[in-house]
Amino acid sequence: MRLWLLRHGEAEPRARTDAERNLTEGGRRDVRRSATFLRGKPLQVVLVSPYQRAQQTADEVCKALGFSGRRETVDWATPESDLEEALRALDLRGESDLLLVTHQPFVGNLAGWLVNGSHSEPLPMATASLAELEGEAIAGGLMQLASLHHVG
Repeated sequence: MRLWLLRHGEAEPRARTDAERNLTEGGRRDVRRSATFLRGKPLQVVLVSPYQRAQQTADEVCKALGFSGRRETVDWATPESDLEEALRALDLRGESDLLLVTHQPFVGNLAGWLVNGSHSEPLPMATASLAELEGEAIAGGLMQLASLHHVG
């Protein structure tokens, strides 16, 4: 099983609400660079936070890859989402190759939990960073960090 975790690209500093912040042009460019590390990977589904900057990040990735497979907006992938809720949702998935587009601090905490089995060791994830995790199951401490790419 492979899980790719992508933090959204650089977003504008302000909007009416945090959820409405858009990607900057530099953020879009960085996301397209991150997408190059996904070329040729057998993605089955793209799961995306409902926040605007994550949706735009997924748009850029799907366009860069020519990905026309399933894409789902998931409300459990926002910046302050509950790890246990996210792990339950991921555990119910039937796919073996997933991309999750989300935010800090959630993405770093999720990756840290999956790799280290600890809440105290989050994975550092800058904007547009892409982590590839591999393992038999999506569970705390049972996945290995296969690669981590920072492009910004």
